[in-house]
Amino acid sequence: MKWLRAIKSRITSYNGSMLWGTVSCSMMKVKMEHTMYNLKVIMCAALIFLVSSVSAQNSQSIQLNTVNSGVTASLRGLCAISDMVVWASGSSGIVIRTTDGGKTWQKISVTGAERLDFRDIEAFDTNTAYIVSIGSPARIYGTIDGGTTWVKQYESDNPSVFFNSLAFWNRQSGIAVSDPVDGDFFLIRTSDGGKTWERIPPDKIPDAVAGEANFAASGTCLITFGNSDTWFCTGGKAARVFRSEDKGNTWTVAETPIISGESSTGNFSIAFYDRLNGIIVGGNYSKDKQVKNNSALTADGGKTWKLIPDAAGVKGFRSCVRYVPGTAGKTLLAAGTSGVDVSTDGGLTWTTVDTTGYHSISFGKTSRIGWASGANGRIARITITGR
Repeated sequence: MKWLRAIKSRITSYNGSMLWGTVSCSMMKVKMEHTMYNLKVIMCAALIFLVSSVSAQNSQSIQLNTVNSGVTASLRGLCAISDMVVWASGSSGIVIRTTDGGKTWQKISVTGAERLDFRDIEAFDTNTAYIVSIGSPARIYGTIDGGTTWVKQYESDNPSVFFNSLAFWNRQSGIAVSDPVDGDFFLIRTSDGGKTWERIPPDKIPDAVAGEANFAASGTCLITFGNSDTWFCTGGKAARVFRSEDKGNTWTVAETPIISGESSTGNFSIAFYDRLNGIIVGGNYSKDKQVKNNSALTADGGKTWKLIPDAAGVKGFRSCVRYVPGTAGKTLLAAGTSGVDVSTDGGLTWTTVDTTGYHSISFGKTSRIGWASGANGRIARITITGR
């Protein structure tokens, strides 16, 4: 090595033991400097790799591009089946469907329902779908031929029955939730694909608090998961989450830290990545830019909820929240009338990606192409690229 030859060439100017003592110290010093230099290089490389890895994990591009739905109704019901097939529903009895990824939308008529407001729609494929209306009469319709014909599967003339959401575990088993009737939440379920619906006995469900209700804002105040789990969230005078692990046979309820106390406040939407990890969003729909106790997380299946600090949480009232498929529960989107937010860390922190108002968001089960719907027939295709 050059540094060793250089040291040896200077040995002749020294004598005896002093010579080799000096040489030894010089060699040790050079070796230590060389080792420290290598360590610095390794540490810098590791830091660069770590920063690059974190950046790669968070390097997602999210775009919302509006498409022409051909309608002017307020669209709160939204169900994406795949990148190509999407159903939507809303006011004035409107149901629409695309089978070509949003290029064209077919307006589908539901005979006798022209004045109903279909706040939720659940579909399984191009042909099979269910819709639920708010108000009185409260109705559920089903189709198995792409909307050519609809069968009225359920109807209630009780003016207190106000369905907010509909969800299915599979093609045969489903559940719907209404605001309380005589102090009890009104839930019905089917086990035969909607041919018949029965009310879940009220004594199986914890009593509602006076002034507590659901919100028919996006069809996501009630969700199902796996083979038997279901949750619904509430607002108004109380903001709580109800859970059943046996398709509605028994229920428990938990308090949440979401803002409540007024008829316009509370939980509006709930989503779960798995049986334990979930999120609720909401706020005050009359103050849609207000950031005050709008979102919370659970890690124990909804038994307890932890508020996401306002500075980190969703950026206003949000009526819908969804996990993005294929992101291991890390990426979520939340929508409301003041904009759309994204989280890439499992809901811990949020940033706004669009200030256009939307009611609902939906993704196919395995698709990272999503959809958003809102007022005046507004529909947008959501494209997510990167990790």
